Amino acid sequence: MRLVFCGTPQFAVPTLRRLVADGFVIPLVLTNPDEPRGRGYALTPSPVKEVAIEVGMEVYQPVRLKDPAAEATISAAQPEAIVVVAYGHIIPSWMIDLPRYGCINLHASLLPRYRGAAPIPWAIIQGESVTGVTTMKIDPGLDTGDILLQREAKIEDDDTTATLSARLSEMGAELMVKTLSMLERNELQPRPQDNAFATRAPMLKKQDGQIVWSMSAEEIARRVRAFEPWPVAHTTYRGRNLRLWAARPGTKTDAHLAVGELREDGGRLLAGCGGNTVLEVLELQLEGRKRVAAREFLNGVRLAPGEIAGAEAQA
Repeated sequence: MRLVFCGTPQFAVPTLRRLVADGFVIPLVLTNPDEPRGRGYALTPSPVKEVAIEVGMEVYQPVRLKDPAAEATISAAQPEAIVVVAYGHIIPSWMIDLPRYGCINLHASLLPRYRGAAPIPWAIIQGESVTGVTTMKIDPGLDTGDILLQREAKIEDDDTTATLSARLSEMGAELMVKTLSMLERNELQPRPQDNAFATRAPMLKKQDGQIVWSMSAEEIARRVRAFEPWPVAHTTYRGRNLRLWAARPGTKTDAHLAVGELREDGGRLLAGCGGNTVLEVLELQLEGRKRVAAREFLNGVRLAPGEIAGAEAQA
């Protein structure tokens, strides 16, 4: 089958590599324009572009898919299907109608649940125990197209967005290959989504990472996991930004603390949360310093009795 592949971040890389390994013909790869990154703001290619160049594929990086030049370039590739994995663009109607088998999207949830740009972190935030991947035929809506195949995956208690994304990306690569093969053999019957069960997973913003200590320890711990690697759960401590990289709910025997109160307990760092719950902070990073374990952090500061994290933001 002849494909055009559209994708940008690391999540899309396993699918591209698997399609290449399985002999799909990919004359064109679409990805986002290079972006300035790092301290020097040097233009940096996306992970998908790096792989495409590595295997000798033609790369196209349009700013807008609605431009006539984009339509001409993609049409000239004569795809039988267009594969879309975390590309970051709305697919226009002309592109949906172009290939024989349609535009096939890999989405990191069990649709219709968690439609949107951030299905993995929102599944963790909401305390789901199971998620998965879905292949679907793109239509003009936002993740509303007919479902082709789905596969479930367990969310482990210590999963972060980074670890869960890595597993789902590999699982999704296998599912995409199976989907395309079955489409070519006319063995798939697309099924409409039930909108009554739809939930949303909007794009994360940096301010989403701000810790609200009045939430329960369980809720905050889930957000710490969901916001790793971005935007990272954060608060303030003595007027400086403090990132929480790893945390877990404390035990029932931990002393109750005021909301936002920090306390050392035998080398452990505890923080008071809503509902008389306690969060144990495992790894953190004070502004201007490296990421460290809680014990090392406590060795470098002397907590004052009753000291509150995030007092400036929550006053």
